[in-house]
Amino acid sequence: MCRLAAYVGPERPLSDVIMSPPHGLIAQASQAEEAKFAVNGDGFGVAWYGQPEVPGLYRDALPAWSDGNLPSLCQTICSRLFLAHVRAGTYGETSRLNCHPFVNGRWAFMHNGQCGGFAKGRRVLESLLPDVLYLARKGTTDSELFFLLMLANGLDRCPVAAFHKTYEQVRSTCNGPVRCAIVISDGTRIWAFRYASDGRCPTLYASERFDSGGQVVASEPLDQTPANWSAIGPNSHAVFELRHPVNAG
Repeated sequence: MCRLAAYVGPERPLSDVIMSPPHGLIAQASQAEEAKFAVNGDGFGVAWYGQPEVPGLYRDALPAWSDGNLPSLCQTICSRLFLAHVRAGTYGETSRLNCHPFVNGRWAFMHNGQCGGFAKGRRVLESLLPDVLYLARKGTTDSELFFLLMLANGLDRCPVAAFHKTYEQVRSTCNGPVRCAIVISDGTRIWAFRYASDGRCPTLYASERFDSGGQVVASEPLDQTPANWSAIGPNSHAVFELRHPVNAG
């Protein structure tokens, strides 16, 4: 299982979520507490939004704790909305192209979980993509394909409807459990989905008291203080904007 974190709020350094907290994403990369495996060393990535509509992106196949550039980038890049991910691969080799977040236009996407039976269902799912999105596929993961299917299913029009249509396509095509904690953004909002076809949803929390008025979504509480966080409910989603989340079922 991968670990992920996202922030929306007043502009702040990426390090405030990724590096500085006692259980920030870098700590979770090697010492995850609510995952099957403690180590998530199959690469990492960060997507952040600034003045351009299209997000910046930095990814590598190195373990996050061994990248010498990441601390400097996190300390000097400030953003009002960013996504970060450390990978424990299930489908697809360890490569930069298979690292999250995935970006297409103004959208950034990251995923923790698995699409059981993906190897058998992959060809059918890929056939559902229009040519332009099929050609946009760079890696080999189930996660990137889920993202491209959401784009094909109307992500620009309604992210919630696009998620549900894609989730049902994957669930009905693959012969295995579909478990997902998915975080996506268009640069103005964060949508967080926590779903599983077998009731075993990956963990996903939202901050209640993150400083400076921002909101954080994360696989595990960054400060190891449960009172500051609430779990997003199973088979539900939440939407986060500059000040407050909009909860939905």
